[in-house]
Amino acid sequence: MKNDESQKTQITVQIIVNAPIQKVWKVWTTAADILQWNIPSGDWHTPRAEIDFREKGEFLFRMEAKDGSAGFDYSGIYDRIINNERIEHTGHDGRQAVVKFNSEGSAIRITETFDVDSETPVELQKDFCGGVLNNFKKYIENDTSQ
Repeated sequence: MKNDESQKTQITVQIIVNAPIQKVWKVWTTAADILQWNIPSGDWHTPRAEIDFREKGEFLFRMEAKDGSAGFDYSGIYDRIINNERIEHTGHDGRQAVVKFNSEGSAIRITETFDVDSETPVELQKDFCGGVLNNFKKYIENDTSQ
């Protein structure tokens, strides 16, 4: 992430996933899979995911509450990609994020650090991101097709 003198507030959320890095990386970076796991809870869904997974490629994930009460587009540009290790991106709103994938034996620790949105309470953002990571873990650990 780029250094910024304004000292932006950041959140870090982690999870350990019991799956090989090749599977974790594929599921994290494939639009069809993102549609399945990119939700914080069962009352949300991701009806649209577009991904051009390369440095300077763009992404867009549409997330919505199933009852239609809330929704937003999360979009941006991939700044740096180190296969099976790290993804850095900048949202179209200027906020930056880094996702790291570290091997721990047969498991992978995923650590996501991102600049907070100044309009949403920090705890809500942390819980939302944590819910998404928990759903990713459930999805990948319960998927026997790969």
